[in-house]
Amino acid sequence: MSGDARTVMIPDGLAGERLDAALSRLFGVSRTKAAEMIESGLVQMDGSPALKSARVSAGVMLDVELPAPPGEITVVPETVDNLRIVHDDDEIIVVDKPVGVAAHPSPGWTGPTVIGHLAGAGFSISTSGAAERKGIVHRLDVGTSGLMVVAKTEYSYTVLKRAFKERTVKKIYHALVQGHPDPFTGTVDAPIDRHPHHDYKFGVVAGGKPSVTHYETLEAFRFATLLEITLETGRTHQIRVHMSAIGHPCAGDLTYGADPVLAERLELSRQWLHAMRLGFTHPGSGEYVEYTSEYPADLDNALNKLAADQ
Repeated sequence: MSGDARTVMIPDGLAGERLDAALSRLFGVSRTKAAEMIESGLVQMDGSPALKSARVSAGVMLDVELPAPPGEITVVPETVDNLRIVHDDDEIIVVDKPVGVAAHPSPGWTGPTVIGHLAGAGFSISTSGAAERKGIVHRLDVGTSGLMVVAKTEYSYTVLKRAFKERTVKKIYHALVQGHPDPFTGTVDAPIDRHPHHDYKFGVVAGGKPSVTHYETLEAFRFATLLEITLETGRTHQIRVHMSAIGHPCAGDLTYGADPVLAERLELSRQWLHAMRLGFTHPGSGEYVEYTSEYPADLDNALNKLAADQ
């Protein structure tokens, strides 16, 4: 299938942006995909090839050939051995997601998913929207373990999406961070957006989406601190970005500046971050419900190693 040729004029609101960022916002593609398009000669600026780092001005004409859309993303029914169903009723399913499992299929991810597990285990999800995201009202990173709620009906999907948007859902995480935060209890209120130089991660960026993280010390070890974290907002990588921004990245989180030596000593191959408690008003009964999860083996092992070092 051939691509889609477009000609657009840069609006005032994008003046001064890098070309790859402007393309991303204009056409809804990732910064990485935008850079690939530029490097493949699919983008011209005022009739001439341009660099992805070029800054655009208001009124500049872009000639863009959008690549053909990828094939349809499909759900592969495949159960995951250590994915636990915490609760199941007519309206919702609460799962305890292990590390290495994505919430739903997406371009570039061929591993197991929560949606794939539910399909393979015979659960029925009857909500509208893309088939590969049916029932998904919030997500956890592939490298983060813990609790997720999945809506089973259109009604519960609508109610829960609104609850997450209006910040009425209680989301409690435990995180092992490097060093000792000062103060021991505090709030990080800093906007988050895509990292200006690395498309695969996020950062504290002026003009980003408002993001608020509250933390409280549970236990201080010699080299690290176990925190209980309450999210007010739910941005992608929010805890990882905020902890890194205050100089205390999650142990094992090499993407956001964690010490690889400590990660190796604690035998961590991912960030020490776990969604411990999830509470919300049940869309069916209207009553408040709350679910809890235990630490998985790899995170428990890291804590035991730290405790032995005291």
